[in-house]
This record gives sequence, C-alpha cells and structure tokens, in this order.
Amino acid sequence: MLEIPESNTVGTQACETLAGKKIREVHNATTPHKFAFFHGDQAGYPGLLQGRQVITAKGHGMFVDLFFDGEIRLTIGEGINMRYYAPHEQRPGKHQLLIAFDDESCIAFTVAMYGGIWAYKGILDNPYYQRSLNSISPLEESFDELFFENLLKSTTRDLSLKALLATEQRIPGVGNGVLQDILFNAALHPRRKKSTLSDFHKVELFHSLKVTLDRMTREGGRDTEKDLFGNPGGYKTLLSKKTVKDPCPNCGGAIVKEAYLGGAVYFCKSCQQL
Repeated sequence: MLEIPESNTVGTQACETLAGKKIREVHNATTPHKFAFFHGDQAGYPGLLQGRQVITAKGHGMFVDLFFDGEIRLTIGEGINMRYYAPHEQRPGKHQLLIAFDDESCIAFTVAMYGGIWAYKGILDNPYYQRSLNSISPLEESFDELFFENLLKSTTRDLSLKALLATEQRIPGVGNGVLQDILFNAALHPRRKKSTLSDFHKVELFHSLKVTLDRMTREGGRDTEKDLFGNPGGYKTLLSKKTVKDPCPNCGGAIVKEAYLGGAVYFCKSCQQL
C-alpha cells in the first residue's frame, strides 16, 4: 500500500522515467475489479489521455500524481500498484488500466485490495487527496515539535496511538504499515492511550516519526512494498509480515501479531509495554 516512503519513491521514479514520453494508446481494464474506482466513466479515459505528453510526476501522502500537457492529470491512491515496462518487455495480461507510450514502453495499473485511478482535467475533488496536497509532511522541516504537539491536541478523545496516527489520515501517508517501526523505535505499544504519554514519550514519538520515515524514504520504501519497476524497497522492516517469526531485533524476545482496528499490529511485549 502506498504510504509516504512509497509515494515519494514511486513519484520520483515516475518523474525520472516518464517525463517527455507521449501516450500512444490507452487500454482499459482487462480484469474489472469492483473495488477499483475511476473518475467518471473509465470508457472516457482513452479520449482524455491519448496523445498527451508526460510533464512530470510527484508523490505525496498516499497518492502519486502524473502531470500531462493540457492540464490533464492522473492520480493513483493507496491501493494501486503502478508498474513500468521497458520497450519490448512483455506487457501484463491483467490490469485495471494500461498506458502505452510512443517508445513502446508502458505503465500498467493493478489493484491490491481497493484503490482509485483517477484521470481528469483540473482539480480532483476528493477530501483525502486535498488534505494530502495541503498538509505538511513529516519529511519537511516545518513538521516540528510544536506542529506535532498541536496534532496530539487536535482530538479530544483519548485515542490509542494507532488510532491517533494511522486512522483518518491525520498525517496523510502515515498508515498501519509504517506505523509498526515508528512505534517500535519509540518503544511504544500501538494500543497505548494518548493520555498516558509523558513529555519524554511525546518527544521520543516525534523523533521516531521523523527519523523512521526519513530513512524509509531515503532507502526507496519498505521491503514489503514494490517500486515502479516491481522491485522491493531497500528499507528492511523491523516489524512486519516478513519479520513476525523472527526474534525482536532489540531484546531477542518474541514478536506478537494481533488484529486491531481493521489491520494487524506487530509489537514486542518487552520493549513496547502497554
């Protein structure tokens, strides 16, 4: 799923790889997916996109934007995989959208669980997208301790740390995936309540959020996710589906996996005491 490290990685790769390419053909879904969402009728995508040239691309939050001439954009959301195929490389047989360029290369879009592939002119009227565009990322210097303290105060409910940081996109692009290592590095349990945090814990959580996301992004995303070329990210996750059977990297104890708030959480009972 696209979170901050992956959206930034894929956006940068798409900019470097696709800029200047001109769309020759657009192929709609070969395998329709009931949880693939489009902007209007997908049947109109070829007419909107064919002949357009890629200007640039950018990732933010849980989105990646492709910018074309004529003020045309294509935006993908968190559950969409975008894969580049070089000229003469075999194209995938199954996809929800495929865009072929004039140099015989192409990009194919598939849905992991659910997600949007929106092609449009002008502005995408989606509240999560607009929040992502207009929010400060933890990767930016302006996301400082004061900003984070105000974020903690932004809800009056005594939420758990997972609910606070990884639901409702309070920090766009921070989801259940990146949260695991952020909380492990801060030695905080995902079920721990906001009200129990001391000033020391708040500082530790702030620094872990900044440092962990920065490292994940610099290393090309997490090893549980794929980049534009189908390669896993270079960041080796500490707590994830890949490491759940391994000993805790800090104390050597067992890593626990539990279902919580619509997804799995991973933690060490010794290092992240509730």
